Amino acid sequence: MTTSSPAAADGAPWRSSSAIVAGTVSSYHVLKVVGYSRTKDVANGKAIKSRPFLVGGCKWHVEYQPNGDKEKSIDFISLYLALDDNVEEPVKATAKFSLLDQDGKMVPSYSYTTILNNFSENGTWGFHKFIKREVLEKSEHLKDDSFTVRFDVTVMKDIHTQGTPIIVVPPSDMHRHFGDLLLSKEGADVKFRIRKKTFSAHRSVLAARSAVFKKMLLGPMKEGTTTSVIPIDDMEAEVFGDLLTFMYTDELPDMKEQEESEMVQHLLVAADRYNLERLKLICEDKLCKHIDTGSAATILALAEQHNCHGLKEACFEFLSASTALKAVMENDGFEYLTKN
Repeated sequence: MTTSSPAAADGAPWRSSSAIVAGTVSSYHVLKVVGYSRTKDVANGKAIKSRPFLVGGCKWHVEYQPNGDKEKSIDFISLYLALDDNVEEPVKATAKFSLLDQDGKMVPSYSYTTILNNFSENGTWGFHKFIKREVLEKSEHLKDDSFTVRFDVTVMKDIHTQGTPIIVVPPSDMHRHFGDLLLSKEGADVKFRIRKKTFSAHRSVLAARSAVFKKMLLGPMKEGTTTSVIPIDDMEAEVFGDLLTFMYTDELPDMKEQEESEMVQHLLVAADRYNLERLKLICEDKLCKHIDTGSAATILALAEQHNCHGLKEACFEFLSASTALKAVMENDGFEYLTKN
């Protein structure tokens, strides 16, 4: 009989609370019975002990009884976990006994877990009818006259109360406040007209987010933007609205899956125009997921025009497959790509 064991392995922003903390220490021990047929000579009620092992600072061993621990279990194998140490403090633990198959995996029908037991009082705890010998001998789990059982032991450590104040810091909600500011238009001091739609915004916010807007709204050019509405003629209103949302909240609004690719392409152009590098990278990442035979040429041209190196590499990787390249060459977008 051989054994082995590995080394042992927890609203309002201000509140006061207490907690009861129960610690545990867990490890496992593997018992391999070699020469099973010879162990059957051991009499009923007699045990063979494994070598000791440590869990939770205590020494333990396994008791293997090949003919059962009592007369009523004489046809069964009995297994018990025993505490080797004499300790004054309570040692409370649970254990899972699991027969292992030939691949070292637990056999669910022969995996049992004990109740929480005070081993310093009771000494041993286990299962007097772990498995019937006849069942084991006919199973594939007994091979070369050997079988293996794993013991997962969890020892309860000291339970103590923590009464110190606990400070819970909530996640940042700055984006929500700025989003509300955009929606409410409170304190807005600049307006943009895109097609037939007007957007109100705050110069300081836009300037803080974009060097291009800073130059436009706070730099030498600002005289022409103080009273009149600033027109933007080469952008769709929906695109500019999503651009403003990102600048205030650092997030993009939800988009319909079938519309995402086209909208993100427009946003990438806007991000490059207003020097919003993070938005540009977000758009690149999203477009990488939309590269197919119908869009590869268009997205590649867009990536080249706006210096999107990661997106360009993704397009080249897609086109490196001969079947994909052939399909793209038959697409109208490829003709546009070669001309430009």
